[in-house]
Amino acid sequence: MGVGPGPAGAGSLQKDSKVAAAKGQAVRASRKQVTMKGLYFQQSSTNEKITFVFQERENLPVAEDNYVKLQVKACALSHINTKLLAEMKMEKDFFPVGREIAGIVLDVGSKVSFFQPDDEVVGILPLDSEDPGLCEVVRVHEHYLVHKPEKVSWTEAAGTVRDGVRAYTALHYLSRLAPGKWVLIMDGASALGTIAIQLAHHRGARVISTACSPEDKQYLEGLRPALARVIDVSGGKAHVAESCLEETGGLGVDIVLDAGVRLYSKDDEPAAELQLLPHKHDILTLLGVGGHWVTTEENLQLRVLKDVMEKLATGVLGLVWMSLSRLMRPKSPWKGSRKIKEEKSKLFSFNFVISQISVE
Repeated sequence: MGVGPGPAGAGSLQKDSKVAAAKGQAVRASRKQVTMKGLYFQQSSTNEKITFVFQERENLPVAEDNYVKLQVKACALSHINTKLLAEMKMEKDFFPVGREIAGIVLDVGSKVSFFQPDDEVVGILPLDSEDPGLCEVVRVHEHYLVHKPEKVSWTEAAGTVRDGVRAYTALHYLSRLAPGKWVLIMDGASALGTIAIQLAHHRGARVISTACSPEDKQYLEGLRPALARVIDVSGGKAHVAESCLEETGGLGVDIVLDAGVRLYSKDDEPAAELQLLPHKHDILTLLGVGGHWVTTEENLQLRVLKDVMEKLATGVLGLVWMSLSRLMRPKSPWKGSRKIKEEKSKLFSFNFVISQISVE
């Protein structure tokens, strides 16, 4: 026959139940939290000085519709592009700081279909988010989040998502990465460069990279699988175009992912900006037929067009225009159309694509 618990045992059970109830109330209270403290920046009217301040926000809205309430476990510090915010008419008195976050789902809206409470997630807050990533709790649309793999830490997830998305977009969407292709990744020891190198190797591409210091060169030479060539530009004497053409047998590279380029001659730019960046003409020289150039230089395309118009105005492109004009006035319709088709095929065979990847 079993023996029921005595007075001491009953007291112990009551104590355990009270502790469990207290813990449950604490968890529910944290999930119903309506205030938070976050980091914001304030820019002066002269656009020269930025001040960072902590602010408490009360009455944080509950999760509704497709929104998720998230407890932030890690947030990456990224560049604040005040120029972009001004161009998009998104200037505020106080702008939230931190966009790449990783955390635990506290609550979900009624229309959320991808997540549930206690899920571990990672994502990027949109530019118009009212909540900073550097805070205790944020409210974000579910489409800006994905599940965090169990083997990935909080800091790894938040620290990788920004440059990971940029590198993946550059190689898989803006260019045609494929096995066997030659890829030049400028400043390969940077966060963007390191991720791009790994993605290119994973796809089976042959990678050339530049190093901006002896330490960067040593780091890149130690990567496995090994790079085809590491070009040390720290001394300012390395010829990137010549090295790439030599490595590729004169064919040029198929994909270029730069870290900025020089747009003018040495006489027009400060010396500090000339030491490590290749000139835009060097990139055009080393780019192979049908290649893709993905650039971080936001003004490159406009200035290339400006150069073309200046050369047209000074007569540099005059003979080309006269040649094309003669093609448009053939003596025989059949011979002329065949000639135009031949010339157009020659022109397009040397075509390449320039794309821009956002620095955000």
